[in-house]
Amino acid sequence: MRSLVRSSVAAVLAAGIVLVALGPTPAAAAPGPPGVPQWWFDEWDVPALWAGGARGQGIVIAEIDSGVNADLPELAGKVLAGRDFGDPTQDGRTDQDLEAFGHGTAMASLMVAEPGDLGITGLAPDARVLPVAIPLLGTATEGSTSVSLPLAIRWAVDHGGQIISLSLGQERQEGTDPLACPTAEQDAILYAIGKGAIVVAASGNEGESGSPVTDPGVCIGVVAVGAVDIDDEVASFSSRHSYLTVTAPGVDIPTLGRVAGDAYIGQGTSQATAIVSAGLALIWSKYPDLTNHQVVARMLATLERRVTTPTADPAYGFGILDVGASITTDVPVDAANPVLAAAAPFLEQFALETTGADAAPAAVEAAEAVPGDFTVGVRPSALTTPVQQGLGLAAAGLVALVVLTVVGVVRRRRSRAASYPNEARSSHETTEPIPL
Repeated sequence: MRSLVRSSVAAVLAAGIVLVALGPTPAAAAPGPPGVPQWWFDEWDVPALWAGGARGQGIVIAEIDSGVNADLPELAGKVLAGRDFGDPTQDGRTDQDLEAFGHGTAMASLMVAEPGDLGITGLAPDARVLPVAIPLLGTATEGSTSVSLPLAIRWAVDHGGQIISLSLGQERQEGTDPLACPTAEQDAILYAIGKGAIVVAASGNEGESGSPVTDPGVCIGVVAVGAVDIDDEVASFSSRHSYLTVTAPGVDIPTLGRVAGDAYIGQGTSQATAIVSAGLALIWSKYPDLTNHQVVARMLATLERRVTTPTADPAYGFGILDVGASITTDVPVDAANPVLAAAAPFLEQFALETTGADAAPAAVEAAEAVPGDFTVGVRPSALTTPVQQGLGLAAAGLVALVVLTVVGVVRRRRSRAASYPNEARSSHETTEPIPL
């Protein structure tokens, strides 16, 4: 496990990558490489949803990650000019991941990719991705101008992001970090919600290591995402949390890499987060007059294995994402939404705020530093892959401890977790080579 220099970067990704050769296995009904179908397309009958007018049109998903390689033919015209907080000469349309995998590009492919030679197809192909790159460990900008996640969230919202997708997380240290969610980060999330956006974040991949709590998933108002497999079973690696919102496909997930012709197969709450973000884009494109609160409520009202009690199941959250039901089911406009309801008492202070993170470099560097160590999962040796090869990803939510508090009707989150040692291993479910 490698560590990032301490900085105000409030995020980190982790990925495990395994080479997989794509063989002549007959194609499945769902899109995806031969033998590695995007199985959730069948589960939700996605082609029928598209035919019914839900394709993500008019929705901007702001992806805060390592950047996106907008030159891939599958992403042509899908990636807007964004911002790179680590390199001011870039606009987010370059994936700064040093590995060919390209975490940000992989997540974008799950959301908006057009099918190419490998067949990998985005769930919301008519949505647009607004890439906001931050200097993560393992990226080319590591060690450059310090940038905080709160500023990235504010910038994304102020520049059109309606869904903020955060396939990342950070460690919270018991006894060191006094709050579950750093103040500046929580304020930025409330700012985003107050301006009508939805914030989605990975819950972490430490289900077999005590499920330490991570931010931003723990922050008030965030849709925190866990992972399930094709049988709707919670993945063993998916972190269990009392604040978990929803689970979604996160096992055996094919994605593109940042290098043209590369594909990856893997698992993680990162992938599940990207799929939830794209699913919300489909819902919102079908019902464009709904508010952010109502879109999330519609999703929650139509979950599979839906929990109807005020307390979520720590493994499944309030249930399993079912985008098909979310779009085709009659849902009252005043349906319950415990996630954003928790944020309601705190939103008034942000109502008059009209500007966000487009600050001068000096202001960025002076921003509140977010405590915590930043780590990244084990990456492979350099691998060169031809067009008909795939690689395996186990993307990361990360490790941390937290404090959960109660403020009024809100469960403000105070630490209930014991301290877990920082093990010398990647925080992801190990993926083995799969012959196809």
